[in-house]
Amino acid sequence: MKAYLISLAVGTLVGVIYGLLRVKSPAPPTVALVGLFGMLAGEQLVALIRAMLR
Repeated sequence: MKAYLISLAVGTLVGVIYGLLRVKSPAPPTVALVGLFGMLAGEQLVALIRAMLR
């Protein structure tokens, strides 16, 4: 849980800095979120398959 909170805090901080500097995010937000979702889904899928094989 600590890693999630740190990740959220750092992401928020970077977002605030981008906003203050009026810099656009390097990737469109939707694309970035879909990519992160895919990474998480793949990670969970591997864990599920490993559990099923045991």
